[in-house]
Amino acid sequence: MAKLILTQEVSGLGAAGDIVEVKDGYARNYLLPRGYALTWTKGGEKDVERIRAARKAREIATVEEAQAIAEKLQAQPVKIGVKTGESGRLFGTVGAAQIAEAVEAAGLGSIDKRTVEIPERIKAVGSYSATVKLHADVTAALDLQVVAAK
Repeated sequence: MAKLILTQEVSGLGAAGDIVEVKDGYARNYLLPRGYALTWTKGGEKDVERIRAARKAREIATVEEAQAIAEKLQAQPVKIGVKTGESGRLFGTVGAAQIAEAVEAAGLGSIDKRTVEIPERIKAVGSYSATVKLHADVTAALDLQVVAAK
């Protein structure tokens, strides 16, 4: 078992700054190469405090604020304009950063791209859904309308 410090939130495992124990292969082949975790050391406790402080600065302060933003996000779909080919297929995919920018451009609030989870790859125009984890207790469902940019 490998002992790691998470640098980002990993679904089903923990949040940034958490110290977790996972199987060696999962650590070596997935978490470490993608930068989701650092190996745990005694000197790494300083890193844990720094990561937790950064996470606290990014997260929404209260549950009430998070619920208010969640209501805004669920009230209307977010339109994302992207370059497409003639058949409606995208040049690339829509990522979490583009979704976060579209939410902010629509005036629905500011969200961190690391809190956006996309269940399926968005490679064509159409309607999609994503989830946004606004707070430890609040998750919002987000409706996305991917349209061709003019």
